[in-house]
Amino acid sequence: MKTIRPGQLVYWRDSASIVIELKGLIEAVIRRIEDSSIEVVRCADLKSSPEVETVRNSSHLIQDRAAWDETLERFAIIKPLLQGRRSVEDVKNAAERSGKSVPTIYRWLKRFEKTNLVSSLSKSARFDKGQGRLTKEVQGVIDEQIETYYLKKERRKVTQLYTRIREVCKSRGLPEPHLNTIYARVSNIEVGLKVKRRYGSKFYRDNMLPTVGEFPGGEYPNAVVQIDHTPVDVIIVDEQHRLPIGRPYLTIAIDVATKMVTGFCLTLEPPSALSAGLCIAHAVQEKSNWLAKRDILAEWPIHGKMAKIHVDNAKEFRGTMLQRACALHDIVLEYRPRHQPNYGPHVERAFRTFMTECHTLEGTTFSNVKAKADYNSEQKACLTLDELELWFTTFFVYSYHNAKHSGNGGIPPIKKFAQLVYGSDTQLAVGLPARVEDEETFRLDFTPYLERTIQQTGALVNYIHYYSPVLRKWIKAIDQNTNKAKKFIFAYDPRDISVVYFLDPDTKTYVPIPYLNSARPAISYWELKAALKRIKNDPNNEPDEDKIFHGVTLMRKIEENAIESTRLAKAQRTREKRSLRNAQRRRQSLGVHQISKVDSHVEVPEDLDPFDEVITPFDDIELG
Repeated sequence: MKTIRPGQLVYWRDSASIVIELKGLIEAVIRRIEDSSIEVVRCADLKSSPEVETVRNSSHLIQDRAAWDETLERFAIIKPLLQGRRSVEDVKNAAERSGKSVPTIYRWLKRFEKTNLVSSLSKSARFDKGQGRLTKEVQGVIDEQIETYYLKKERRKVTQLYTRIREVCKSRGLPEPHLNTIYARVSNIEVGLKVKRRYGSKFYRDNMLPTVGEFPGGEYPNAVVQIDHTPVDVIIVDEQHRLPIGRPYLTIAIDVATKMVTGFCLTLEPPSALSAGLCIAHAVQEKSNWLAKRDILAEWPIHGKMAKIHVDNAKEFRGTMLQRACALHDIVLEYRPRHQPNYGPHVERAFRTFMTECHTLEGTTFSNVKAKADYNSEQKACLTLDELELWFTTFFVYSYHNAKHSGNGGIPPIKKFAQLVYGSDTQLAVGLPARVEDEETFRLDFTPYLERTIQQTGALVNYIHYYSPVLRKWIKAIDQNTNKAKKFIFAYDPRDISVVYFLDPDTKTYVPIPYLNSARPAISYWELKAALKRIKNDPNNEPDEDKIFHGVTLMRKIEENAIESTRLAKAQRTREKRSLRNAQRRRQSLGVHQISKVDSHVEVPEDLDPFDEVITPFDDIELG
């Protein structure tokens, strides 16, 4: 993981410089090598190399599983050589251990250091790509025997497995694979799976898993980040009419070493891979501009890529998109052991702190029905989603980060962060985290994507047509391997689907593609789902782009009409109550006047109070 620390060679405006000291948590004092001048600059503007490619390769989405696994194996070989200085002997030793040549190791190092992406180590496509060396029948025999013969508690040897495979292939009239092929297939089996199946769950738990009760890692900022979701104990209102629309969900990322909130995401939808991805992207983001847009004058110095993300076993954390994106950026995605909640104490403790603070807001639901009592949460609701996001941001950067934290021995999170950055008597300084160069592409790598063909009307994504001239080259393209229509990857942000992002196979970059019909309004994916559900309920309707947008328009109109009807009904009830009240006043006034004329000695009934309320002229007239 890259950091910025005193004495380090960095590049500022493509000029080589030496870091003299860190000034606060967001600035550094540097000496430029070319003229020995001293500058005070933002740490976020410092780079570790003079040339950083702005084009981010996203070919990891196109590779098959076997090719991607091979890419990860190459990175595992060179990863020890990327830490600090390396000598020729280090490279030779790595070559000997891996069975590769020294020039090959240097070539891989050069390719990785040019982009800092694991995908740069991917193997170039062969001229015979797609032509398997083993037939499907032989591959099926190998998979079958590994599952039924090798992954058993008898712990048979690979040579015995090879003999068994040869016997089965011979009996079926199939060509026999080589012994090296079987060794390679067995070595690709995940170590944890192999140990669990051959030695049992207890042996796996006792020898492969960390000791229960102690959280592994997390000695420096961004070493380990925990991510989780929870519903917020507050009812929010919509932006336009300020009516209650329900409880949002909060996704947060907590840095284990400092207990700082590295990023968060608020959404009205239940937890998903999208909210996890948006939270990770926000955690990595350098947040000075983000805070400035919200007029928040505070420091939020933690940013940059984390080494490990620790999550629970929820399905939103097990999607292909999230796993591949983490692997692409060399982020370890680690899952909490089942039935062991003590592996996620930091984020769980943070949630309790945040929800306790939320209970002071108007519209809170409290933590349970007993605590809520007769409090009307919906009637008291007043915050919109954006206002609640601003409230959480303010709470994080001003209150939570600067308050005592028992997990840090009473040290506030931001003070703990500063201690680790600058070092202490008992600990070396680790420096400030380095910024991710292309934050927008990083965000897109963590958003959902679909595979679609490209026709003359563009690409049909979620029943909506998108088109841009950049797609013209790929209209009706044919996949040479399958001889069928070629499918392309389109990423999208569900919060605004007026634009999708096309992964160009030539440049390996994302290109924004707008609606084919530019007159369409910008809508969210959730509005689209609601419109499709409405259409589906009518058996005469089929998904059609015009009907989808018409449905969205109708739903918005229905909502507006309902609000107006409610307003008119309330106004009518108010007028009726006022008329009844005025009629009662007249009767009371008339009764007192007649009594005083007939007999001034007649007693007035106790239930008739002539001075109940002063009658004013034109009291019953409605003002427009």
